[in-house]
Amino acid sequence: MEALIINLISGAAGGNLTGKLFENLSLGTLGNSIAGILGGGLGGKLLGMAGIATATGGLDVASIVGSIAGGGVGGGVLMAIIGLIKKAMA
Repeated sequence: MEALIINLISGAAGGNLTGKLFENLSLGTLGNSIAGILGGGLGGKLLGMAGIATATGGLDVASIVGSIAGGGVGGGVLMAIIGLIKKAMA
């Protein structure tokens, strides 16, 4: 459960950071956060299934760092994909 919470929070941070870095893809603060939360959850789950991050949600340093990395990257990637789709439709 802790790993999921860390994934969601770091996903929101990753989505907002990506929105700041690539302003042409930004969905606004709320949109970046929502896309980041979804991407963080998916990214953490995919890394857990791939065996790269531990899916058990332990509180050791490796699990926490893996959750932060998986959530942040997943959130940033999903936000960028949604931003590209939105830009292409405009």
